[in-house]
Amino acid sequence: MLARIARFLKLARLPVLGGLLLLGGLPALASNTLQAVRYWPSLDYSRLTFESPAPLHYTLFTLDHPARLVLDLQDVASTAALQAVSDDINHGGDPWISKMRFAVNRPGVVRLVLDLRDTVRPSAFSLQPVGEYAWRLVLDVYPGGAQGTNGAAPPAAQVTPEIPAHPATADTGTPPAGAAVLPPSPTPVQSSETLTATGRSHHRADGSSDTPIITRLITVAIDPGHGGEDPGAHGEGGSLEKNVTLAIARRVQAKLNAVDNMHAVLTRDSDYFIPLAERVNKARRMNADLFVSIHADAYISPDARGSSVFTLSEHGASSAAARWLAKSENDADLVGGINVATKDRDLARTLIDLSQTATNNDSRRLAHDVLDQLSEVNQLHHGGIEQAGFAVLKAPDIPSILVETAFISNPQEEKRLDDDAYQDKIAGAIAQGILRYLASNPATVRGKLAVRD
Repeated sequence: MLARIARFLKLARLPVLGGLLLLGGLPALASNTLQAVRYWPSLDYSRLTFESPAPLHYTLFTLDHPARLVLDLQDVASTAALQAVSDDINHGGDPWISKMRFAVNRPGVVRLVLDLRDTVRPSAFSLQPVGEYAWRLVLDVYPGGAQGTNGAAPPAAQVTPEIPAHPATADTGTPPAGAAVLPPSPTPVQSSETLTATGRSHHRADGSSDTPIITRLITVAIDPGHGGEDPGAHGEGGSLEKNVTLAIARRVQAKLNAVDNMHAVLTRDSDYFIPLAERVNKARRMNADLFVSIHADAYISPDARGSSVFTLSEHGASSAAARWLAKSENDADLVGGINVATKDRDLARTLIDLSQTATNNDSRRLAHDVLDQLSEVNQLHHGGIEQAGFAVLKAPDIPSILVETAFISNPQEEKRLDDDAYQDKIAGAIAQGILRYLASNPATVRGKLAVRD
């Protein structure tokens, strides 16, 4: 019997010593696995996330002629998750990656090769387990001129139109459960609910109007909360906050852009992650006059309901719910994935300083006007505006508010948030509140409003 085994091993060219198989001659068995691989394309940058039960060891390098990005995953087995993402990328549509292929390069090493459309700057970093996620390796592919080392989206004058994102799951390559079907073109302002930048007109005895008229372009940064790896809050019915906020934000943008001299820009126009500080930084690069962050959050009790509007608190939150919500939102960077090790400290110091009294006062006025309009669409969670230490409200020179449209953790409100007609009513209230603020405070928006009789 031993002779037959030895003869078989000899034919198979495997090393034999004393009738024993030398295991070192076999390909090493991978000790780690890929639980999931997710893909988030966008015009700002594209992201690949590899999730595993243990930290992934990797090597990343580029090749020229043609331009390629190579990622070697060590001590990991190839899985169906890689094939799903490869198929998704190869369907086309990614602005930076044209093709992806993978294979076992050598024992214990799976090599991914990304064919590039142009020069890129890659950034790879690891994330420790948080929430429902295990260990993650994040690969961000930025356009060549971007600073891709801090996990933030590259500078841009404005967010350009959406590129569809199809995050793949480990099994099917289809969008995750609960993904909402977003309207391809938000509902424009109807004639019966025309929004105006003049608010309520007041006429003099001679019939002329003393209502301020906006004569210069006003830029409003609309920030849909969460995105990409960070889904935000989950509703019991499967709704995801990131989808609801994007749908409502698109509607707000459409309504504001239907008004003369108004220019609304989204911080993200598709399903990808943006760090909290980068959302504020984008607004400042846009030279935005106002910043409005839109959310549909959850609370520990499913009975919590109603709409809220928040401004920044430099001291303490106005309620226990406000503290809980701020903690939840500010953890978004941990969930979404930011490269903390190389975070820009100068930028962080700049964003932390919000001591300008004028900006705080303007934020409160804006919040009051938006809250007043929301009260006509939904009951309010609190009698007045609330305050909490939300990171996205820390622009030192832009009046900023955070709108909690409703509680997605409340089953009744979740159903309403998934309804197109209700989304449109919420968006109309937010847009009308913004315009009422501009009408009554024409001289306070960074000096950009001119008033004529």
